[in-house]
Amino acid sequence: MVGPLAGIRVIDLTQVLFGPFATMLLSDLGAEVIKIERPEVGDIARGNGPVVRGQSTYFLSLNRGKKSVTLNLATETGVELFLELVKTADILVQNFKPGTMEKMGLSYERVKEKNPRIIYVSGSGFGQDGPYASKPAFDVIIQAMGGIMSITGEEGGPPVRPGVSYGDIAAGLFLCIATLAALNERHTSGEGQLVDISMLDCQIAVQENAFVRYLNTGEIPHALGTRHPVITPFQTFQTKDGSIAIALRGGVKDQWPLFCAAIDRVDIIDDPRFADGWSRTRNYQVLEPIMAAAMKTKKTAEWIEELEKVGIPCGPVNTIDQAARDPQITARNMFVDIKHPTAGKFKVVNSPFKFSRMQYKVERASPELGEHTSEILSQLPGMTQEKISHLRDSGVI
Repeated sequence: MVGPLAGIRVIDLTQVLFGPFATMLLSDLGAEVIKIERPEVGDIARGNGPVVRGQSTYFLSLNRGKKSVTLNLATETGVELFLELVKTADILVQNFKPGTMEKMGLSYERVKEKNPRIIYVSGSGFGQDGPYASKPAFDVIIQAMGGIMSITGEEGGPPVRPGVSYGDIAAGLFLCIATLAALNERHTSGEGQLVDISMLDCQIAVQENAFVRYLNTGEIPHALGTRHPVITPFQTFQTKDGSIAIALRGGVKDQWPLFCAAIDRVDIIDDPRFADGWSRTRNYQVLEPIMAAAMKTKKTAEWIEELEKVGIPCGPVNTIDQAARDPQITARNMFVDIKHPTAGKFKVVNSPFKFSRMQYKVERASPELGEHTSEILSQLPGMTQEKISHLRDSGVI
Protein backbone atom coordinates (compact mmCIF):
# COMPACT_ATOMS: atom_id res chain seq x y z
CA MET A 1 0.00 0.00 0.00
CA VAL A 2 1.18 3.52 -0.75
CA GLY A 3 2.18 5.90 2.03
CA PRO A 4 0.02 8.69 3.48
CA LEU A 5 1.83 11.37 1.44
CA ALA A 6 1.33 9.59 -1.88
CA GLY A 7 0.69 12.14 -4.61
CA ILE A 8 2.76 14.85 -2.91
CA ARG A 9 5.83 15.98 -4.85
CA VAL A 10 8.83 17.47 -3.03
CA ILE A 11 11.64 19.37 -4.75
CA ASP A 12 14.67 18.77 -2.56
CA LEU A 13 17.60 21.19 -2.76
CA THR A 14 19.10 20.11 0.57
CA GLN A 15 22.57 18.78 1.25
CA VAL A 16 24.50 16.82 3.89
CA LEU A 17 22.35 16.03 6.98
CA PHE A 18 19.79 18.53 8.33
CA GLY A 19 17.70 18.93 5.17
CA PRO A 20 18.19 15.45 3.68
CA PHE A 21 17.06 13.84 6.94
CA ALA A 22 13.81 15.82 6.84
CA THR A 23 13.11 15.07 3.18
CA MET A 24 13.91 11.40 3.75
CA LEU A 25 11.13 11.32 6.34
CA LEU A 26 8.76 12.81 3.76
CA SER A 27 9.88 10.12 1.34
CA ASP A 28 9.33 7.43 3.99
CA LEU A 29 5.78 8.74 4.32
CA GLY A 30 5.19 8.21 0.61
CA ALA A 31 6.00 11.57 -0.98
CA GLU A 32 7.88 11.66 -4.27
CA VAL A 33 11.12 13.43 -3.37
CA ILE A 34 13.13 14.78 -6.30
CA LYS A 35 16.65 15.59 -5.18
CA ILE A 36 18.21 18.32 -7.31
CA GLU A 37 22.00 17.96 -7.51
CA ARG A 38 24.87 19.62 -9.31
CA PRO A 39 25.99 17.78 -12.45
CA GLU A 40 29.10 15.60 -11.90
CA VAL A 41 29.37 16.69 -8.24
CA GLY A 42 26.05 16.12 -6.50
CA ASP A 43 25.43 16.43 -2.78
CA ILE A 44 28.82 16.77 -1.09
CA ALA A 45 27.75 13.99 1.30
CA ARG A 46 28.21 11.51 -1.56
CA GLY A 47 31.92 11.68 -0.72
CA ASN A 48 31.55 10.96 2.99
CA GLY A 49 32.87 7.64 4.28
CA PRO A 50 32.75 4.87 5.07
CA VAL A 51 32.39 3.71 1.47
CA VAL A 52 31.00 0.20 0.85
CA ARG A 53 30.99 -1.24 -2.67
CA GLY A 54 31.57 2.22 -4.04
CA GLN A 55 28.70 3.83 -2.12
CA SER A 56 28.85 6.33 0.72
CA THR A 57 26.94 4.77 3.62
CA TYR A 58 26.51 8.29 5.02
CA PHE A 59 24.67 9.39 1.88
CA LEU A 60 22.76 6.11 1.79
CA SER A 61 21.46 6.64 5.32
CA LEU A 62 19.86 9.99 4.44
CA ASN A 63 18.64 9.72 0.86
CA ARG A 64 16.86 6.40 0.51
CA GLY A 65 13.80 6.36 -1.69
CA LYS A 66 14.57 9.68 -3.40
CA LYS A 67 14.98 10.43 -7.09
CA SER A 68 18.09 12.28 -8.30
CA VAL A 69 17.96 14.94 -11.02
CA THR A 70 21.10 16.82 -12.02
CA LEU A 71 20.56 20.48 -12.82
CA ASN A 72 23.04 23.32 -13.11
CA LEU A 73 21.37 26.23 -11.33
CA ALA A 74 24.28 28.50 -12.22
CA THR A 75 22.86 28.65 -15.75
CA GLU A 76 19.80 30.56 -16.90
CA THR A 77 18.42 27.47 -18.61
CA GLY A 78 18.90 25.45 -15.42
CA VAL A 79 16.94 28.01 -13.40
CA GLU A 80 14.16 28.03 -16.00
CA LEU A 81 13.92 24.25 -15.89
CA PHE A 82 13.87 24.33 -12.11
CA LEU A 83 10.96 26.78 -12.16
CA GLU A 84 9.11 24.48 -14.54
CA LEU A 85 9.61 21.65 -12.06
CA VAL A 86 8.36 23.90 -9.27
CA LYS A 87 5.04 24.22 -11.08
CA THR A 88 4.54 20.46 -10.63
CA ALA A 89 5.48 20.40 -6.95
CA ASP A 90 3.77 20.81 -3.60
CA ILE A 91 6.85 21.43 -1.46
CA LEU A 92 10.31 22.92 -2.00
CA VAL A 93 12.94 22.37 0.69
CA GLN A 94 16.37 24.04 0.77
CA ASN A 95 19.01 24.47 3.47
CA PHE A 96 21.39 26.95 1.87
CA LYS A 97 22.77 29.91 3.80
CA PRO A 98 20.19 32.74 3.72
CA GLY A 99 20.51 34.81 0.55
CA THR A 100 21.78 31.96 -1.63
CA MET A 101 18.42 31.20 -3.24
CA GLU A 102 17.92 34.89 -3.96
CA LYS A 103 21.31 35.08 -5.69
CA MET A 104 20.28 32.17 -7.91
CA GLY A 105 17.06 33.93 -8.83
CA LEU A 106 14.96 31.47 -6.84
CA SER A 107 13.58 33.61 -4.04
CA TYR A 108 10.29 32.72 -2.41
CA GLU A 109 8.62 35.60 -4.24
CA ARG A 110 9.74 34.37 -7.65
CA VAL A 111 8.92 30.74 -6.92
CA LYS A 112 5.53 31.78 -5.55
CA GLU A 113 4.76 33.55 -8.84
CA LYS A 114 5.18 30.24 -10.64
CA ASN A 115 3.28 28.22 -8.04
CA PRO A 116 1.18 30.12 -5.43
CA ARG A 117 0.43 26.83 -3.65
CA ILE A 118 4.07 25.90 -3.05
CA ILE A 119 5.22 25.24 0.52
CA TYR A 120 8.68 26.85 0.39
CA VAL A 121 10.77 25.56 3.31
CA SER A 122 14.02 27.29 4.24
CA GLY A 123 16.24 25.53 6.74
CA SER A 124 19.42 27.19 7.99
CA GLY A 125 21.74 27.40 10.94
CA PHE A 126 20.33 30.58 12.46
CA GLY A 127 17.16 31.40 10.55
CA GLN A 128 16.33 33.94 7.87
CA ASP A 129 16.76 36.98 10.14
CA GLY A 130 18.67 38.08 13.21
CA PRO A 131 22.34 39.09 13.69
CA TYR A 132 23.68 35.60 12.87
CA ALA A 133 21.51 34.91 9.82
CA SER A 134 24.37 35.05 7.32
CA LYS A 135 26.76 32.92 9.38
CA PRO A 136 27.51 29.39 8.15
CA ALA A 137 26.74 26.62 10.61
CA PHE A 138 27.29 22.92 11.17
CA ASP A 139 25.96 20.58 13.83
CA VAL A 140 28.88 20.92 16.25
CA ILE A 141 28.66 24.74 16.15
CA ILE A 142 24.93 24.73 16.77
CA GLN A 143 25.23 22.27 19.65
CA ALA A 144 27.96 24.43 21.18
CA MET A 145 26.07 27.71 20.81
CA GLY A 146 22.75 26.24 21.91
CA GLY A 147 24.13 25.12 25.28
CA ILE A 148 23.56 21.39 25.01
CA MET A 149 27.28 20.62 25.25
CA SER A 150 27.43 22.42 28.60
CA ILE A 151 24.88 20.04 30.10
CA THR A 152 26.32 16.88 28.52
CA GLY A 153 29.12 14.80 30.04
CA GLU A 154 30.27 14.07 33.56
CA GLU A 155 29.77 16.58 36.34
CA GLY A 156 32.75 18.93 36.51
CA GLY A 157 34.10 17.71 33.18
CA PRO A 158 34.61 19.57 29.88
CA PRO A 159 31.79 20.20 27.38
CA VAL A 160 30.86 17.05 25.48
CA ARG A 161 29.20 16.63 22.10
CA PRO A 162 26.47 13.96 22.30
CA GLY A 163 27.13 10.91 20.13
CA VAL A 164 24.36 11.88 17.71
CA SER A 165 24.12 15.00 15.51
CA TYR A 166 21.27 16.52 17.51
CA GLY A 167 21.76 19.93 15.93
CA ASP A 168 20.90 18.47 12.53
CA ILE A 169 18.49 15.71 13.52
CA ALA A 170 16.30 17.81 15.82
CA ALA A 171 16.09 20.55 13.20
CA GLY A 172 15.19 17.96 10.55
CA LEU A 173 12.33 16.68 12.70
CA PHE A 174 10.99 20.19 13.32
CA LEU A 175 11.32 20.99 9.62
CA CYS A 176 9.31 17.91 8.71
CA ILE A 177 6.59 18.75 11.25
CA ALA A 178 6.33 22.37 10.09
CA THR A 179 6.17 21.28 6.45
CA LEU A 180 3.30 18.89 7.14
CA ALA A 181 1.49 21.59 9.15
CA ALA A 182 1.80 24.07 6.26
CA LEU A 183 0.64 21.41 3.82
CA ASN A 184 -2.41 20.74 5.98
CA GLU A 185 -3.21 24.46 6.31
CA ARG A 186 -3.18 24.73 2.52
CA HIS A 187 -6.32 22.59 2.44
CA THR A 188 -8.12 25.48 4.16
CA SER A 189 -6.49 28.54 2.61
CA GLY A 190 -5.63 27.16 -0.81
CA GLU A 191 -2.30 28.98 -0.55
CA GLY A 192 1.29 28.00 0.08
CA GLN A 193 3.66 29.82 2.41
CA LEU A 194 7.26 30.26 3.49
CA VAL A 195 8.47 28.10 6.38
CA ASP A 196 11.62 29.24 8.23
CA ILE A 197 13.43 26.67 10.41
CA SER A 198 16.57 27.55 12.38
CA MET A 199 18.85 24.84 13.75
CA LEU A 200 19.70 27.04 16.73
CA ASP A 201 16.02 27.68 17.49
CA CYS A 202 15.45 23.93 17.47
CA GLN A 203 18.30 23.32 19.91
CA ILE A 204 16.71 25.75 22.33
CA ALA A 205 13.32 24.06 21.88
CA VAL A 206 14.58 20.54 22.69
CA GLN A 207 16.18 21.81 25.90
CA GLU A 208 12.89 23.20 27.20
CA ASN A 209 13.41 21.98 30.77
CA ALA A 210 16.93 23.37 31.11
CA PHE A 211 15.94 26.81 29.85
CA VAL A 212 12.67 27.02 31.79
CA ARG A 213 14.50 26.14 35.00
CA TYR A 214 17.11 28.82 34.33
CA LEU A 215 14.62 31.49 33.25
CA ASN A 216 12.44 31.00 36.31
CA THR A 217 14.92 30.14 39.05
CA GLY A 218 18.18 31.70 37.89
CA GLU A 219 19.90 28.33 38.32
CA ILE A 220 22.34 27.57 35.49
CA PRO A 221 22.07 23.88 34.53
CA HIS A 222 25.31 21.93 34.20
CA ALA A 223 26.44 18.47 33.19
CA LEU A 224 25.26 15.67 35.48
CA GLY A 225 26.47 12.55 33.72
CA THR A 226 23.50 10.26 33.09
CA ARG A 227 21.31 11.47 35.93
CA HIS A 228 18.19 13.61 35.79
CA PRO A 229 18.36 17.19 37.11
CA VAL A 230 15.26 16.95 39.34
CA ILE A 231 14.44 13.24 39.82
CA THR A 232 16.52 10.64 41.70
CA PRO A 233 17.26 7.84 41.01
CA PHE A 234 16.92 8.40 37.28
CA GLN A 235 20.28 7.43 35.79
CA THR A 236 22.66 4.61 34.94
CA PHE A 237 24.61 2.57 37.47
CA GLN A 238 27.54 0.21 37.16
CA THR A 239 26.66 -3.38 37.93
CA LYS A 240 28.78 -6.46 38.54
CA ASP A 241 29.21 -7.01 34.79
CA GLY A 242 28.09 -3.86 32.99
CA SER A 243 25.65 -0.99 33.43
CA ILE A 244 21.92 -0.52 33.93
CA ALA A 245 19.56 2.41 33.51
CA ILE A 246 16.94 2.95 36.21
CA ALA A 247 14.11 5.49 36.13
CA LEU A 248 12.17 5.60 39.37
CA ARG A 249 8.59 6.82 39.16
CA GLY A 250 7.98 9.52 41.75
CA GLY A 251 4.98 11.61 42.73
CA VAL A 252 1.99 10.18 44.56
CA LYS A 253 3.00 6.59 43.77
CA ASP A 254 6.67 6.99 44.60
CA GLN A 255 8.54 3.74 44.00
CA TRP A 256 11.28 4.63 46.46
CA PRO A 257 10.24 2.01 49.08
CA LEU A 258 10.25 -0.70 46.40
CA PHE A 259 13.69 0.36 45.22
CA CYS A 260 15.07 0.40 48.78
CA ALA A 261 13.74 -3.09 49.38
CA ALA A 262 15.25 -4.32 46.11
CA ILE A 263 18.73 -3.04 47.02
CA ASP A 264 18.36 -4.34 50.60
CA ARG A 265 18.40 -0.88 52.19
CA VAL A 266 14.99 -0.64 53.86
CA ASP A 267 16.70 1.39 56.58
CA ILE A 268 16.67 4.51 54.39
CA ILE A 269 13.04 4.32 53.24
CA ASP A 270 11.81 6.84 55.80
CA ASP A 271 14.90 9.04 55.87
CA PRO A 272 13.49 12.60 55.46
CA ARG A 273 16.41 13.52 53.20
CA PHE A 274 15.09 11.03 50.66
CA ALA A 275 11.36 11.70 51.06
CA ASP A 276 10.70 12.38 47.36
CA GLY A 277 12.50 12.70 44.02
CA TRP A 278 13.44 16.35 44.51
CA SER A 279 14.66 15.77 48.09
CA ARG A 280 16.76 12.86 46.90
CA THR A 281 18.21 15.06 44.16
CA ARG A 282 19.14 17.79 46.64
CA ASN A 283 20.85 15.17 48.83
CA TYR A 284 22.38 13.28 45.94
CA GLN A 285 25.94 13.42 47.25
CA VAL A 286 24.84 11.49 50.35
CA LEU A 287 22.60 9.03 48.49
CA GLU A 288 24.72 8.24 45.44
CA PRO A 289 27.42 6.16 47.21
CA ILE A 290 24.71 4.03 48.87
CA MET A 291 22.97 3.28 45.56
CA ALA A 292 26.23 2.77 43.63
CA ALA A 293 27.57 0.25 46.15
CA ALA A 294 24.34 -1.72 46.14
CA MET A 295 24.07 -1.90 42.35
CA LYS A 296 27.56 -3.41 42.03
CA THR A 297 26.52 -6.50 43.97
CA LYS A 298 24.62 -8.13 41.08
CA LYS A 299 24.84 -8.54 37.33
CA THR A 300 22.78 -6.40 34.98
CA ALA A 301 20.44 -9.22 33.97
CA GLU A 302 19.86 -10.10 37.62
CA TRP A 303 18.93 -6.54 38.50
CA ILE A 304 16.58 -6.27 35.53
CA GLU A 305 14.76 -9.43 36.56
CA GLU A 306 14.45 -8.27 40.16
CA LEU A 307 13.45 -4.68 39.47
CA GLU A 308 10.94 -5.56 36.77
CA LYS A 309 9.19 -7.92 39.22
CA VAL A 310 8.21 -4.88 41.31
CA GLY A 311 7.46 -2.65 38.31
CA ILE A 312 10.53 -0.39 38.42
CA PRO A 313 11.43 0.79 34.88
CA CYS A 314 14.94 -0.29 33.92
CA GLY A 315 17.03 -1.52 31.02
CA PRO A 316 20.58 -2.50 30.07
CA VAL A 317 23.02 0.07 28.72
CA ASN A 318 23.57 -1.41 25.27
CA THR A 319 26.38 -0.81 22.84
CA ILE A 320 25.31 -0.26 19.21
CA ASP A 321 25.91 -3.91 18.30
CA GLN A 322 23.88 -5.07 21.29
CA ALA A 323 21.03 -2.71 20.42
CA ALA A 324 21.10 -3.99 16.83
CA ARG A 325 20.50 -7.53 18.16
CA ASP A 326 17.82 -6.55 20.66
CA PRO A 327 14.70 -8.74 20.19
CA GLN A 328 12.34 -5.77 20.60
CA ILE A 329 14.06 -3.84 17.83
CA THR A 330 14.01 -6.96 15.67
CA ALA A 331 10.32 -7.47 16.34
CA ARG A 332 9.63 -3.89 15.27
CA ASN A 333 11.48 -4.48 12.00
CA MET A 334 13.81 -1.52 12.51
CA PHE A 335 16.47 -2.79 10.10
CA VAL A 336 15.61 -3.57 6.50
CA ASP A 337 17.34 -4.55 3.27
CA ILE A 338 17.14 -2.11 0.39
CA LYS A 339 18.41 -2.50 -3.13
CA HIS A 340 20.84 -0.08 -4.70
CA PRO A 341 20.62 0.18 -8.52
CA THR A 342 24.28 -0.69 -9.04
CA ALA A 343 25.78 -1.82 -5.73
CA GLY A 344 23.25 -4.41 -4.60
CA LYS A 345 21.67 -4.80 -1.19
CA PHE A 346 22.40 -2.72 1.89
CA LYS A 347 20.99 -2.83 5.40
CA VAL A 348 19.58 0.44 6.68
CA VAL A 349 17.55 1.74 9.60
CA ASN A 350 13.86 1.44 8.81
CA SER A 351 11.30 4.21 9.21
CA PRO A 352 9.79 4.27 12.73
CA PHE A 353 6.37 5.22 11.34
CA LYS A 354 3.76 2.53 12.00
CA PHE A 355 0.16 2.77 10.81
CA SER A 356 -2.80 0.41 11.19
CA ARG A 357 -3.89 0.61 7.54
CA MET A 358 -0.98 2.07 5.60
CA GLN A 359 1.88 -0.41 5.43
CA TYR A 360 4.37 1.67 3.44
CA LYS A 361 7.67 -0.15 3.12
CA VAL A 362 11.14 1.34 2.65
CA GLU A 363 12.56 -0.49 -0.35
CA ARG A 364 14.65 1.81 -2.57
CA ALA A 365 18.19 2.83 -1.69
CA SER A 366 19.73 6.21 -2.37
CA PRO A 367 19.81 7.11 -6.08
CA GLU A 368 22.81 7.28 -8.36
CA LEU A 369 23.72 10.85 -9.27
CA GLY A 370 21.29 11.97 -11.96
CA GLU A 371 19.63 8.56 -12.14
CA HIS A 372 16.16 10.04 -12.67
CA THR A 373 17.00 13.14 -14.70
CA SER A 374 15.49 11.91 -17.97
CA GLU A 375 12.46 10.41 -16.23
CA ILE A 376 11.51 13.63 -14.44
CA LEU A 377 12.38 16.13 -17.18
CA SER A 378 10.51 14.14 -19.81
CA GLN A 379 7.33 14.88 -17.85
CA LEU A 380 7.64 18.61 -18.58
CA PRO A 381 5.59 20.02 -21.46
CA GLY A 382 7.43 19.88 -24.80
CA MET A 383 10.47 18.10 -23.36
CA THR A 384 11.75 15.50 -25.80
CA GLN A 385 14.65 13.07 -25.50
CA GLU A 386 16.44 15.14 -28.13
CA LYS A 387 16.14 18.24 -25.96
CA ILE A 388 17.30 16.30 -22.91
CA SER A 389 20.37 15.12 -24.83
CA HIS A 390 21.12 18.71 -25.84
CA LEU A 391 20.78 19.87 -22.22
CA ARG A 392 23.22 17.18 -21.16
CA ASP A 393 25.74 18.06 -23.87
CA SER A 394 25.58 21.73 -22.89
CA GLY A 395 26.23 21.02 -19.19
CA VAL A 396 22.80 22.10 -17.95
CA ILE A 397 22.00 18.64 -16.61
